[in-house]
Amino acid sequence: MRQPHNRRQIVMARRPPPLSSNLSRILRRFYVAIVALLTLLILGSCGFLLLGPAHTPLSTALYMTLITITTVGYDEAVPLHTAAAQLFAGMLALLGFGTLTFLFTSLTLFFFESDIDERLRRTRMDREIARLRGHYIICGYGRVGRNVGQELLSTGRAFIAVEEQGETLRHAIERHPRLLYLQGDASDDEMLLMANIEQARGVFAVTGDDSRNLMIALSAKQLQPQVRVVARCHDVRNIGKMQKAGADAIVSPDFTGGMRIASAMIRPQVVTFLDEMLRSDAGLRVEEIALPHDTSLHSLEHIPLRGQNYIIVALRRQHDTVFNPPAHTPLQANDILIVMINPQGREELAHHLTPSQGDGVFA
Repeated sequence: MRQPHNRRQIVMARRPPPLSSNLSRILRRFYVAIVALLTLLILGSCGFLLLGPAHTPLSTALYMTLITITTVGYDEAVPLHTAAAQLFAGMLALLGFGTLTFLFTSLTLFFFESDIDERLRRTRMDREIARLRGHYIICGYGRVGRNVGQELLSTGRAFIAVEEQGETLRHAIERHPRLLYLQGDASDDEMLLMANIEQARGVFAVTGDDSRNLMIALSAKQLQPQVRVVARCHDVRNIGKMQKAGADAIVSPDFTGGMRIASAMIRPQVVTFLDEMLRSDAGLRVEEIALPHDTSLHSLEHIPLRGQNYIIVALRRQHDTVFNPPAHTPLQANDILIVMINPQGREELAHHLTPSQGDGVFA
């Protein structure tokens, strides 16, 4: 069973076009207006040469065309004694007024294109954010936040970036033009509500400030008690405070970095394999699948233990783990399957579940 939100709402890493679609459209309007104005000047000058007295100078005909198009109301440089000449001048004035209006509005749109483009982008993003279900909110889109976003992108998960610094967001948007983002303080309840936290699956509190991460965790849990919060913590003395604030998992970069350095020394091939897995374009990851509380599956016999795009590695029940579980292993509600899988495998494995279990199973 496909997850409807993952494919439509996921931000895509695309190279930005040379010009935005709005700017291209405005430039086309401007070029059309210029061509129309030049055409009117030529036709008007030729018309006044034919309709005016004999030996009317070209400069006089051009001047008559200009004052007619601009409707300035000066004396007639070319006398209009006949009905045909008067009708021609009237039609030229109407066409000229419309053309000049079209030209000046195009110029105005050109100068204010960035503001208009930003409003259109903001409106589009607000609609997309309102439609998101089961997405993630990254609070703080600096170095750590961008890496979190890249991982979510690689594994086909929708997310919203919340960042206070406009310069940081600008660089992120240059790399990912379709990034869904909000600019503001992520610890503000209103900002989390704008990020549709009520429908979110998880919140990453990964700013560079422990106190702000603590407030983000507290605010997120108050607004949506079921949402999972993962917080970044620099000072280990703040870990207990973040746990009390509601953070479900706390990651210390210093501790994690130390473990990684030690692993690179004593188990280098494992570290190399994990690095290659994370850098692979195939999106291969070790994922977890929590079976719903109302599951109708009684054993792993109903689920293929492996496929071309996934392998069931273990089954975890409370604090017990069964590695390489056999097919007759019984299943219970809220069991967790540990799976090495890619995005295609996630859909393939979900297809083997009943429709009622296929939606919202994957974390």
